[in-house]
Amino acid sequence: MDISSTGLRVLRQIAESGSFTAAATRLGYTQSAVSRQAASLERSAGTALFERRPDGVRLTPAGLTLLRHARTILDCLMAAERDLTGTASRTELVRLGLFLSAGAAILPLSLTRLAATDPQITVTTTEGTTPSLIRALRAGSIDLAVLTSRPPHRPLDGESPRLHVETVADTELVVAVPSTGEFAGRTAVHVDELVDALWIAAPASNAEPLLGVWPGLPGRPDIVHCARDWLTKLQLVAGGFGVTTVPSRLSPVLPPGVSLLHVEGAPPEIRRVLVARLPGHATPAITAVTRAIASTT
Repeated sequence: MDISSTGLRVLRQIAESGSFTAAATRLGYTQSAVSRQAASLERSAGTALFERRPDGVRLTPAGLTLLRHARTILDCLMAAERDLTGTASRTELVRLGLFLSAGAAILPLSLTRLAATDPQITVTTTEGTTPSLIRALRAGSIDLAVLTSRPPHRPLDGESPRLHVETVADTELVVAVPSTGEFAGRTAVHVDELVDALWIAAPASNAEPLLGVWPGLPGRPDIVHCARDWLTKLQLVAGGFGVTTVPSRLSPVLPPGVSLLHVEGAPPEIRRVLVARLPGHATPAITAVTRAIASTT
């Protein structure tokens, strides 16, 4: 096979982003250039590497096989570049991905713990939804991912071999409300009282359900504000502009004017925090970062 490093980078980015258009944007290419690279890869491989679907692009089994080799090749090329330019790092790098609320609740304590126990390890981070982080992990763009799941906690993706996944914590979903007004001074709310509430939620997508509205809420929720950023949502709550759901682990970082209420009259909503990596033997650095995350959740 005659495959260029550019083609391998395009393959990796398509696997991570899930579409030719998004891959082109991230790489700074035109969509037609990405399509040409994809077609060239398939000609060189002699088989289909991409499955075009209405909801995006997925790699075929042959594409996943090539992706595993692409990760190794691209890592080796990067290491060679560092050696040739004299910029080889004296520290061990771990690229960590986190779901959106983990940055505030988990990351600072974990990095503080890691700095004390393993100062030779450098961690870089990126945020994303659980589906996007799984794609990045499979593509080799990150080494470790902090993910979340809801019951019945099915496998995170359908690819083979399965990701290596560890459970580090279970946390209860609660409702963030203004500290003043109708919920002032309370520690719980009945689910029926939330039917007429004004909700602050993150936009839903095909890969990610609506976040911010109590699951199974009777009737159609009245969503008045949509925002992905947790700080924006919580500041809107503090200002009295609505309510939203949050994992209880966010309690230490709530802004003034926000209270958390347990929901009664409905089954508890438990969210699981997971750490995932590619299958196989973990490097000592990845093991140390995993340990630091587990010790602070």
